[in-house]
Amino acid sequence: MNMNDIYHLDKARVRRSFNRAAGDYDAAAVLQKQVREEMLSRLDLVKLKPQTILDAGCGTGHGGLSLGKKFKKAQIVALDVAPAMLQAALNNQGFLQKTFNPIQTICADIEQLPLQDESVELAWSNLAIQWCNDLDAAFTEFHRVLKPEGLLMFSTFGPDTLRELRTASSQDNTTSVSRFIDMHDIGDALVRAGFSAPVLDVERYTLTYDTVIDVMRDLKAIGAHNAAEGRTRGLQGRGFLQKLAENYEQFRVENKLPATFEVVFGHAWKGKARDKTKMDDGYAPINFVPKTIKS
Repeated sequence: MNMNDIYHLDKARVRRSFNRAAGDYDAAAVLQKQVREEMLSRLDLVKLKPQTILDAGCGTGHGGLSLGKKFKKAQIVALDVAPAMLQAALNNQGFLQKTFNPIQTICADIEQLPLQDESVELAWSNLAIQWCNDLDAAFTEFHRVLKPEGLLMFSTFGPDTLRELRTASSQDNTTSVSRFIDMHDIGDALVRAGFSAPVLDVERYTLTYDTVIDVMRDLKAIGAHNAAEGRTRGLQGRGFLQKLAENYEQFRVENKLPATFEVVFGHAWKGKARDKTKMDDGYAPINFVPKTIKS
Protein backbone atom coordinates (compact mmCIF):
# COMPACT_ATOMS: atom_id res chain seq x y z
CA MET A 1 0.00 0.00 0.00
CA ASN A 2 2.26 2.74 -1.31
CA MET A 3 1.13 6.22 -0.34
CA ASN A 4 3.49 8.05 -2.67
CA ASP A 5 1.55 11.33 -2.54
CA ILE A 6 1.11 14.34 -0.27
CA TYR A 7 0.39 11.95 2.61
CA HIS A 8 3.65 10.03 2.17
CA LEU A 9 5.49 10.20 5.51
CA ASP A 10 8.94 11.69 5.91
CA LYS A 11 10.49 8.99 8.11
CA ALA A 12 13.43 11.20 9.14
CA ARG A 13 10.97 13.76 10.49
CA VAL A 14 9.03 11.01 12.27
CA ARG A 15 12.25 9.85 13.95
CA ARG A 16 13.22 13.39 15.00
CA SER A 17 9.76 14.07 16.40
CA PHE A 18 9.76 10.97 18.59
CA ASN A 19 13.34 11.57 19.71
CA ARG A 20 12.34 15.04 20.93
CA ALA A 21 9.16 13.72 22.58
CA ALA A 22 10.79 10.86 24.53
CA GLY A 23 11.35 12.85 27.73
CA ASP A 24 7.76 14.08 28.08
CA TYR A 25 5.98 11.23 26.32
CA ASP A 26 4.65 9.30 29.31
CA ALA A 27 3.00 12.33 30.91
CA ALA A 28 0.95 13.00 27.76
CA ALA A 29 0.32 9.47 26.49
CA VAL A 30 -3.10 9.02 28.13
CA LEU A 31 -4.70 7.45 25.09
CA GLN A 32 -1.75 5.14 24.46
CA LYS A 33 -2.10 3.80 28.00
CA GLN A 34 -5.85 3.17 27.64
CA VAL A 35 -5.38 1.38 24.33
CA ARG A 36 -2.53 -0.70 25.77
CA GLU A 37 -4.71 -1.83 28.67
CA GLU A 38 -7.51 -2.77 26.26
CA MET A 39 -5.07 -4.80 24.17
CA LEU A 40 -3.79 -6.59 27.27
CA SER A 41 -7.34 -7.45 28.35
CA ARG A 42 -7.97 -9.00 24.92
CA LEU A 43 -4.76 -10.96 25.19
CA ASP A 44 -6.19 -12.61 28.32
CA LEU A 45 -8.57 -14.48 26.02
CA VAL A 46 -5.75 -16.09 24.05
CA LYS A 47 -3.98 -19.31 25.00
CA LEU A 48 -0.41 -18.46 24.19
CA LYS A 49 2.94 -19.06 25.89
CA PRO A 50 5.42 -17.14 23.78
CA GLN A 51 9.16 -17.52 24.28
CA THR A 52 9.99 -14.40 22.28
CA ILE A 53 7.79 -11.30 21.92
CA LEU A 54 8.32 -8.44 19.51
CA ASP A 55 7.06 -5.06 20.74
CA ALA A 56 7.10 -3.14 17.45
CA GLY A 57 7.01 0.62 17.92
CA CYS A 58 7.70 0.18 21.62
CA GLY A 59 7.88 3.86 22.56
CA THR A 60 9.01 4.23 26.16
CA GLY A 61 8.66 0.51 26.82
CA HIS A 62 5.51 0.17 28.92
CA GLY A 63 4.00 -2.37 26.55
CA GLY A 64 7.09 -4.53 26.89
CA LEU A 65 6.97 -4.19 30.67
CA SER A 66 3.34 -5.34 30.76
CA LEU A 67 4.06 -8.24 28.43
CA GLY A 68 7.08 -9.20 30.53
CA LYS A 69 4.92 -9.36 33.64
CA LYS A 70 2.31 -11.46 31.85
CA PHE A 71 4.76 -13.83 30.18
CA LYS A 72 7.54 -14.13 32.73
CA LYS A 73 9.65 -16.56 30.74
CA ALA A 74 9.52 -14.62 27.48
CA GLN A 75 12.31 -12.59 25.94
CA ILE A 76 11.05 -9.13 24.98
CA VAL A 77 12.43 -7.52 21.83
CA ALA A 78 11.63 -3.79 21.91
CA LEU A 79 11.88 -2.14 18.50
CA ASP A 80 11.47 1.53 17.68
CA VAL A 81 12.56 3.92 14.97
CA ALA A 82 13.66 6.56 17.54
CA PRO A 83 16.83 5.93 19.61
CA ALA A 84 15.65 8.23 22.42
CA MET A 85 12.50 6.15 22.84
CA LEU A 86 14.61 3.01 23.16
CA GLN A 87 16.76 4.65 25.82
CA ALA A 88 13.60 5.58 27.73
CA ALA A 89 12.45 1.97 27.43
CA LEU A 90 15.73 0.76 28.90
CA ASN A 91 15.39 3.23 31.76
CA ASN A 92 11.80 2.14 32.45
CA GLN A 93 12.64 -1.56 32.54
CA GLY A 94 15.54 -1.23 34.96
CA PHE A 95 13.55 -2.17 38.08
CA LEU A 96 12.48 -5.45 36.45
CA GLN A 97 15.91 -6.70 35.44
CA LYS A 98 16.34 -8.82 38.56
CA THR A 99 13.02 -10.57 38.02
CA PHE A 100 12.52 -10.85 34.30
CA ASN A 101 14.71 -11.27 31.28
CA PRO A 102 16.05 -7.86 30.26
CA ILE A 103 14.49 -6.21 27.27
CA GLN A 104 16.54 -6.32 24.07
CA THR A 105 16.27 -3.07 22.10
CA ILE A 106 16.58 -2.64 18.34
CA CYS A 107 16.46 0.67 16.46
CA ALA A 108 14.72 -0.11 13.17
CA ASP A 109 11.69 0.51 10.96
CA ILE A 110 8.67 -1.80 11.20
CA GLU A 111 8.64 -2.02 7.41
CA GLN A 112 12.11 -3.65 7.48
CA LEU A 113 12.42 -5.82 10.58
CA PRO A 114 16.03 -6.93 11.25
CA LEU A 115 14.87 -10.26 12.69
CA GLN A 116 15.23 -13.82 11.48
CA ASP A 117 12.38 -15.65 9.79
CA GLU A 118 10.04 -17.44 12.23
CA SER A 119 11.80 -16.08 15.31
CA VAL A 120 8.91 -14.78 17.50
CA GLU A 121 5.63 -16.23 18.74
CA LEU A 122 3.88 -12.92 19.45
CA ALA A 123 4.20 -9.68 17.48
CA TRP A 124 2.64 -6.78 19.36
CA SER A 125 2.24 -3.18 18.16
CA ASN A 126 0.35 -0.46 20.00
CA LEU A 127 -0.50 2.66 17.96
CA ALA A 128 2.58 2.50 15.76
CA ILE A 129 1.78 1.13 12.31
CA GLN A 130 0.04 4.37 11.33
CA TRP A 131 3.59 5.67 10.88
CA CYS A 132 4.23 3.15 8.09
CA ASN A 133 4.13 4.25 4.47
CA ASP A 134 3.63 0.71 3.17
CA LEU A 135 1.22 -1.30 5.31
CA ASP A 136 1.61 -4.33 3.04
CA ALA A 137 5.35 -4.32 3.71
CA ALA A 138 4.80 -4.04 7.48
CA PHE A 139 2.32 -6.93 7.63
CA THR A 140 4.50 -9.05 5.34
CA GLU A 141 7.40 -8.49 7.71
CA PHE A 142 5.28 -9.42 10.74
CA HIS A 143 4.19 -12.59 8.96
CA ARG A 144 7.78 -13.44 8.05
CA VAL A 145 9.18 -13.15 11.59
CA LEU A 146 6.27 -14.97 13.26
CA LYS A 147 6.57 -18.67 13.86
CA PRO A 148 3.77 -20.92 12.56
CA GLU A 149 0.68 -20.45 14.78
CA GLY A 150 2.16 -17.17 16.00
CA LEU A 151 -0.09 -14.21 16.81
CA LEU A 152 -0.04 -10.63 15.56
CA MET A 153 -1.91 -8.20 17.83
CA PHE A 154 -2.00 -4.49 17.04
CA SER A 155 -3.84 -1.21 17.30
CA THR A 156 -3.70 1.73 14.94
CA PHE A 157 -5.61 4.90 14.09
CA GLY A 158 -8.58 4.90 11.72
CA PRO A 159 -9.64 7.69 9.32
CA ASP A 160 -11.91 9.50 11.81
CA THR A 161 -8.90 10.30 14.02
CA LEU A 162 -8.48 14.03 14.68
CA ARG A 163 -11.41 14.79 12.39
CA GLU A 164 -12.01 18.09 14.21
CA LEU A 165 -8.44 19.24 13.67
CA ARG A 166 -8.52 18.09 10.05
CA THR A 167 -11.64 20.15 9.36
CA ALA A 168 -10.45 23.20 11.26
CA SER A 169 -7.05 23.29 9.55
CA SER A 170 -8.00 22.28 6.02
CA GLN A 171 -6.15 24.27 3.36
CA ASP A 172 -5.82 23.91 -0.39
CA ASN A 173 -2.99 21.68 -1.61
CA THR A 174 -1.62 20.99 1.87
CA THR A 175 -2.30 18.46 4.60
CA SER A 176 -2.29 19.26 8.31
CA VAL A 177 -3.30 15.81 9.57
CA SER A 178 -2.01 12.44 8.40
CA ARG A 179 -4.29 10.13 6.44
CA PHE A 180 -5.22 7.00 8.36
CA ILE A 181 -6.30 3.70 6.83
CA ASP A 182 -9.83 2.27 7.01
CA MET A 183 -10.40 -0.93 8.99
CA HIS A 184 -11.54 -2.88 5.93
CA ASP A 185 -8.41 -1.93 4.00
CA ILE A 186 -6.32 -3.05 6.97
CA GLY A 187 -8.09 -6.41 6.90
CA ASP A 188 -7.40 -6.78 3.19
CA ALA A 189 -3.71 -6.02 3.77
CA LEU A 190 -3.53 -8.72 6.46
CA VAL A 191 -4.95 -11.30 4.07
CA ARG A 192 -2.53 -10.25 1.31
CA ALA A 193 0.35 -10.73 3.77
CA GLY A 194 -0.73 -14.34 4.41
CA PHE A 195 -2.67 -14.03 7.68
CA SER A 196 -5.86 -16.05 7.99
CA ALA A 197 -9.30 -14.66 8.91
CA PRO A 198 -8.17 -11.49 10.71
CA VAL A 199 -10.48 -10.07 13.37
CA LEU A 200 -10.81 -6.28 13.59
CA ASP A 201 -13.06 -3.82 15.35
CA VAL A 202 -13.15 -0.12 16.09
CA GLU A 203 -13.54 1.94 19.23
CA ARG A 204 -13.70 5.73 19.43
CA TYR A 205 -12.10 7.76 22.17
CA THR A 206 -12.64 11.46 22.81
CA LEU A 207 -10.16 13.59 24.71
CA THR A 208 -11.25 17.07 25.73
CA TYR A 209 -9.30 20.32 25.98
CA ASP A 210 -9.80 23.94 26.93
CA THR A 211 -8.06 25.43 23.89
CA VAL A 212 -6.61 24.46 20.50
CA ILE A 213 -3.16 25.21 21.88
CA ASP A 214 -3.72 22.46 24.46
CA VAL A 215 -4.62 20.03 21.67
CA MET A 216 -1.48 20.89 19.73
CA ARG A 217 0.69 20.73 22.85
CA ASP A 218 -0.48 17.20 23.64
CA LEU A 219 0.14 16.04 20.09
CA LYS A 220 3.63 17.53 20.19
CA ALA A 221 4.36 15.85 23.53
CA ILE A 222 3.64 12.40 22.11
CA GLY A 223 5.64 13.03 18.95
CA ALA A 224 2.59 13.21 16.69
CA HIS A 225 3.90 15.94 14.41
CA ASN A 226 2.62 16.23 10.88
CA ALA A 227 5.25 14.34 8.86
CA ALA A 228 3.37 14.14 5.55
CA GLU A 229 5.22 15.32 2.45
CA GLY A 230 2.31 17.66 1.65
CA ARG A 231 2.53 19.52 4.96
CA THR A 232 2.97 23.28 5.00
CA ARG A 233 6.70 24.07 5.17
CA GLY A 234 8.18 26.77 7.35
CA LEU A 235 6.77 28.56 10.36
CA GLN A 236 3.06 29.09 10.79
CA GLY A 237 2.35 32.36 12.55
CA ARG A 238 -0.36 33.89 14.66
CA GLY A 239 -2.68 34.21 11.71
CA PHE A 240 -2.75 30.46 11.16
CA LEU A 241 -3.27 29.68 14.85
CA GLN A 242 -5.99 32.30 15.17
CA LYS A 243 -7.83 30.93 12.15
CA LEU A 244 -7.40 27.39 13.46
CA ALA A 245 -8.83 28.39 16.85
CA GLU A 246 -11.80 30.12 15.23
CA ASN A 247 -12.57 27.12 13.02
CA TYR A 248 -12.23 24.63 15.88
CA GLU A 249 -14.82 26.47 17.98
CA GLN A 250 -17.65 24.89 15.96
CA PHE A 251 -16.90 21.63 17.78
CA ARG A 252 -16.97 22.98 21.34
CA VAL A 253 -19.34 21.04 23.61
CA GLU A 254 -19.99 21.86 27.28
CA ASN A 255 -17.16 24.38 27.19
CA LYS A 256 -14.62 21.78 26.00
CA LEU A 257 -12.97 21.16 22.65
CA PRO A 258 -13.05 17.48 21.65
CA ALA A 259 -10.31 15.54 19.86
CA THR A 260 -11.64 12.29 18.41
CA PHE A 261 -9.44 9.23 18.01
CA GLU A 262 -10.74 6.25 16.04
CA VAL A 263 -8.75 3.22 17.16
CA VAL A 264 -8.70 0.04 15.10
CA PHE A 265 -7.91 -3.12 17.10
CA GLY A 266 -6.77 -6.18 15.20
CA HIS A 267 -5.37 -9.64 15.65
CA ALA A 268 -4.50 -12.39 13.21
CA TRP A 269 -2.75 -15.75 13.36
CA LYS A 270 -0.07 -17.12 11.13
CA GLY A 271 -1.16 -20.57 9.98
CA LYS A 272 0.43 -23.85 10.97
CA ALA A 273 3.46 -25.05 9.09
CA ARG A 274 1.91 -26.59 5.99
CA ASP A 275 1.92 -30.34 5.61
CA LYS A 276 2.35 -30.93 1.88
CA THR A 277 0.09 -33.99 2.14
CA LYS A 278 -2.80 -31.94 3.56
CA MET A 279 -4.64 -28.85 2.38
CA ASP A 280 -6.17 -27.83 5.72
CA ASP A 281 -3.95 -25.68 7.91
CA GLY A 282 -6.23 -26.17 10.96
CA TYR A 283 -6.71 -22.44 11.55
CA ALA A 284 -9.37 -21.45 14.06
CA PRO A 285 -9.94 -17.73 14.63
CA ILE A 286 -10.70 -16.25 18.04
CA ASN A 287 -13.35 -13.56 18.24
CA PHE A 288 -13.03 -10.87 20.85
CA VAL A 289 -16.06 -9.11 22.31
CA PRO A 290 -15.50 -5.35 21.99
CA LYS A 291 -15.52 -3.43 25.27
CA THR A 292 -16.04 0.30 25.57
CA ILE A 293 -13.58 2.25 27.68
CA LYS A 294 -14.42 5.81 28.64
CA SER A 295 -11.58 8.24 28.06
